[in-house]
Amino acid sequence: MKYTAVIRTLGTAGDKYQHLLDSLIVQTIPPARIIIYIAEGYPLPKETVGVEEYVYVKKGMVAQRALPYNEVSTEYILFLDDDVYLPADGVEQLYGYLTANNADVISPDVFPNAERSWHQKLLMAISGRMIARKDDGRWGYKVMCNAGYSYNNNPKAGVYWSQTNAGPCFFCSKENFLKIHFEEELWMDRLEYPLGEDQTMFYKMYLSGMRQLTWFYSGIKHLDAGTTLQDGERKKRMVYADIRFKIIFWHRFIYLPEISVVMRLCDMVCIAYSMLFTLLVSLLKMNWSVCKLKWNGICEGVRFVKSDMYRNLPKIKKAI
Repeated sequence: MKYTAVIRTLGTAGDKYQHLLDSLIVQTIPPARIIIYIAEGYPLPKETVGVEEYVYVKKGMVAQRALPYNEVSTEYILFLDDDVYLPADGVEQLYGYLTANNADVISPDVFPNAERSWHQKLLMAISGRMIARKDDGRWGYKVMCNAGYSYNNNPKAGVYWSQTNAGPCFFCSKENFLKIHFEEELWMDRLEYPLGEDQTMFYKMYLSGMRQLTWFYSGIKHLDAGTTLQDGERKKRMVYADIRFKIIFWHRFIYLPEISVVMRLCDMVCIAYSMLFTLLVSLLKMNWSVCKLKWNGICEGVRFVKSDMYRNLPKIKKAI
């Protein structure tokens, strides 16, 4: 098996980026090449292992991943953010699980929702944002009708089937990745504070018929090089962006592909509940500014799905 490690970066992850590079070159199955897709206008990072190659591309969470990968000549690709650590046998096990289960894509569970406190789980469940499920021995993550997701609350070590995954690290063939035409979702980069590109990518894979796995307790870690949002104003903008994303994702990937009238009505009830609940929470807290921000996010999401840009996007069809 030969694969290429491809990394999207701004070149600002520092030591975390160095840890990633160091972990790649000691893999039991080392990459044929390490290609770094760095955003235009950013200097090359000083961290190195001496074998990586750099390619400048347009900046954006989607733009730096939705590429033709003309530089990649191997069958498989290990997709990475610049702040991931892999144990020495990480890629070997990713490939082993992928082939043993006849799957198309596999991702480690680097954001373990099952480890949240019971209080956090309760609040998330009531809001409809994410819901814990009992271990059924089969499913890891599932996307819900309100654009949220449910997760296995007590997964055992190993792999489960999933409808969505975390995007800092995943492994699949180049051919399968190109099938989803992720470049069709570049609209996300045109929005201020784009969120949800991972869910969009993986759920699009699922709808296209790809079999995807989540590997729990993999030892692969997300080192979190992102800047913590300490500024109150920035936190508010993220709240706004999250609400807006849910409206757009729900309409594009849940409501429109559904052909059953009954299920469409169910989808509408679910998204309405989620939006009303999140507004009600802010009202009960008498946090008028956040409530207004959420309402504006809902309105902006609705305006976007009515825009010419959105209407001109290729329609999503279910292959499952």
